[in-house]
Amino acid sequence: MRISQVVAPRTSEVIELADPVPGAGQVLVEVVASGVCTSDLTPWRTGPQSRDGQPIRLGHEIAGRVVISGEGARQWPCGQLVTGLGGQGFASMAVLNAAHILPVPPGIEPAHALGEPVADLAEAISRTPAGPGTRVAVVGLGFMGLGLVQLARDLAPSLLIGVDPVPAARNRALELGADLVFAPEEIPAEYCADLDNDPLSRSRDRRPDVVLEATGVTPGLATAGALVRPFGTLCVVGYHHAGDAMMDMRLWYKAVTVVNGFCPDRTRLMRAMSDALDLIARRRFNYAPLVTHRFGLDQVDQAYELMDARADGFVKAVLTPQRSIS
Repeated sequence: MRISQVVAPRTSEVIELADPVPGAGQVLVEVVASGVCTSDLTPWRTGPQSRDGQPIRLGHEIAGRVVISGEGARQWPCGQLVTGLGGQGFASMAVLNAAHILPVPPGIEPAHALGEPVADLAEAISRTPAGPGTRVAVVGLGFMGLGLVQLARDLAPSLLIGVDPVPAARNRALELGADLVFAPEEIPAEYCADLDNDPLSRSRDRRPDVVLEATGVTPGLATAGALVRPFGTLCVVGYHHAGDAMMDMRLWYKAVTVVNGFCPDRTRLMRAMSDALDLIARRRFNYAPLVTHRFGLDQVDQAYELMDARADGFVKAVLTPQRSIS
């Protein structure tokens, strides 16, 4: 098998290894698509940090074709296309836990049915009161935010707002179902100002009931906090795992419920993944507008460079290991 590994800051290499052998309850899949995730940007930027300098093997958004099933995993026949939770997916082969995979819906391209990222989003939004008649805002319209726009739209809100500084991202949100889009500095007062002490203005108060933050940076949290109405819900979906993410304590005085959008429980994620794949099968969630770039296994650094720069036209990259280009 071939596998990509980070060997130095912003530098990956592809090496040859023996094909792995699945153990009990595992399956070996031929990887046909592997999504490039923003959560892996930091290890790619910094390179190996361990004392022995061991390379880092990334990739956890996997779709693949079952090659061999280990003992206790015979329900997965050879050739079945599956997606699920795993690791070291920037490779031509990967071993996955049979309990953490699901079939790719028939008629859906595997790159448009990556289970892990949409499961994260679906599980996060399920812990908010977003639903029919609610006002919902999504702050940050990269891959995660645009996915949240689609999931939120499916819940039939009365108003769906998208916020992002990039005009192209705002346009994509409109195409995917947002009603209104704004740059952060151009949000009208009725959607973000503190109108509680102005009786003449309360009738204009259209602050969202639910705000989904998908920026992963503190300024994005500040914008999201300003948007949410008193007694509303702020769901932090963006990755804030580097440094301190400052929270605006005025949320305290608005009695806002803050939801941590991260889910460490795989049972919950698999339930959310099943629901999300059903949406994909019924064409109610569409990866096609989100997967903007494809690369071979030996081009992963190019994918990360585009993501790091948030290049024009970029939303998400997917590796297709079986079509690597040297």
